Amino acid sequence: MHPVLRTVLQRLGLGLLTLFIVSLVIFLSLEMLPGGYAQNILGQGATPETVAAFNHELGLDRPAYIRYFEWIFGVLHGDFGNSYAGVGGSVKLSVASVIAPRLYNTFFLAMMAAIVAVPVSLALGLLAALKRNSWFDRIVNAVTLTTIATPEFFIAYILMFFFALKYRWFYTMSTVDANTPFFEHVYRAALPALTMTLVIIAHMMRMTRAAIINLLASPYIEMARLKGIPPREVILKHALPNAWAPIVTVIAFNLAYLVVGVVVVEVVFVYPGIGQLMVDSVSSRNMPVVQACALIFAATYILLNLTADVISIVTNPRLLHPK
Repeated sequence: MHPVLRTVLQRLGLGLLTLFIVSLVIFLSLEMLPGGYAQNILGQGATPETVAAFNHELGLDRPAYIRYFEWIFGVLHGDFGNSYAGVGGSVKLSVASVIAPRLYNTFFLAMMAAIVAVPVSLALGLLAALKRNSWFDRIVNAVTLTTIATPEFFIAYILMFFFALKYRWFYTMSTVDANTPFFEHVYRAALPALTMTLVIIAHMMRMTRAAIINLLASPYIEMARLKGIPPREVILKHALPNAWAPIVTVIAFNLAYLVVGVVVVEVVFVYPGIGQLMVDSVSSRNMPVVQACALIFAATYILLNLTADVISIVTNPRLLHPK
């Protein structure tokens, strides 16, 4: 078997094993949370018999390992179960139907931030690496370090104060629904997208700068310079083709953050994404929805990092051309 194919299959196997372990951690963590949906709905005055009957209707009186394997088996078939919010009503809401519109909103917000953040951060990182220790490099580093040291919610509140409250260019709450037109959706999601963009640019720019600086110190780059090759050609033909692996890793890592790290930003702007849904579901103890949201976050993070890992392997010349 070719070394590249063998290594990729090994990474895929490790990714599936990691996802299985994460699913187990998610289920056990939620099992250990105090309280429950029955107590939250019925209130403190509910009798133990009423709580027991309600838990029996939900299926929570069965052993935890049975419920875990039923949940995992359903997930493998695309069924996340039913939301507790539909219990006792004439229509039961599936978790998938509850999550689907929220997941679209989250990916919409993440794509808005990524479209701006990825090219800008790569360009700034490349320029900062080429102009190392210059005034441009120092200013960019100072700004990005300040942004990294500032929590996302604080950046969000600053942007909200200036652009929504003081100048009234945007809304303080980014409320959208399925009937919101595309450009109106973009307008309402502008502030949360800008918040995430500022954070992502800071992280991605610094990681890109470090990767390029490390690459420019390689012996073959020094040899190309000694041969008198123009700097532009050194960068485009010698440095960048070998920099794709670390750059892709940086992009994948930060795209994973865009999807997973939206919880705080969505809560601040009351944006109806999966992060806001997860927080609301934790408050109401709607555990099937919380489990599904957490598993989607974990699967997205693992998938993006696995993709970066596979691309790094495929672009490795020592694996592509084994002796």
